Amino acid sequence: MTGPVPRPRTAAPDPAAPARPSSRPEDEHLLREAEKIAGAVGRMFPGLCEVVLHDLRDPGHAVRTVENPLSGRRPGDPATELGLARLRDPAFPDVVQNYPGRFPDGRPAKSTSIGIRNSEGDYVAALCLNLDVSALTRITTALTRLTATAEDPPLPETLAPRTLETLRTAAESRAAAHGLTPRELPPAARRDLVRALRTEGLLELKNAAPTLATLLGVSRATVYNDLRDDGR
Repeated sequence: MTGPVPRPRTAAPDPAAPARPSSRPEDEHLLREAEKIAGAVGRMFPGLCEVVLHDLRDPGHAVRTVENPLSGRRPGDPATELGLARLRDPAFPDVVQNYPGRFPDGRPAKSTSIGIRNSEGDYVAALCLNLDVSALTRITTALTRLTATAEDPPLPETLAPRTLETLRTAAESRAAAHGLTPRELPPAARRDLVRALRTEGLLELKNAAPTLATLLGVSRATVYNDLRDDGR
C-alpha cells in the first residue's frame, strides 16, 4: 500500500465524562507494567497485530503506546468510543473480546479491549489488540480450495497397500456380518463373498485364489466355479 495511511476515527473528549482522580503512583505503575505487555505482544506479532495502550486518565491524549500502528494512530491521539464508555460507566465490562472492526484502509480486524483498574476500581488504562485478519482470510480461502475434492467420485479408492492380509480381513469381515466364520458360510453366501472380493479387485492379487480357498475350506476349483456361476 502506498501513500499515507488514513487516520482512524477517534472520539472527541467527552465533557460528560466524570473528572478523573489526580494521578497517583499506583496508576502510573499500572501504566508502566501494561506498557511492557503491549511491547512484548506487539513484537511477537510484527505487522499482524496492532497493540494500543490507552491512558484513560487523559482521554484527549489517551494513546500512550502503539506497537505495529496498523490504524495509523500515534502516541497522544485521543481515546476511542470504547475508552470513553469505560470512563462514563464504571460497570462497563473489563474485557470486550473478539469483536469485529476495520482498519482505515478497509482491512478487517478482530479486536479485544482489556480495561485496567486500580485498587479503588477506577479505570486507568485499556490495552487493545487489533488483529489484521485479512491475510488469514486469504490463507483460509486458499486452503479450502486446496483441500476441496469431488463430491461424487466414480469409485471409492483405498490408498492402503493391498495384500493377501487385506483379502483375509475382507473375507472375515463379510462372513462376520452373517455371524459366521468364512468356513461356516452356506454356498449362496460363500458365492456372494467370492464375487464381492472380485469386485473389489482382491482376487487380482498373486495367490489370491488358493488363499481364499483355504480360508473358506473349499477347493480352488470351487472358488473358480463360484466365479463362473456369476455368468462372467
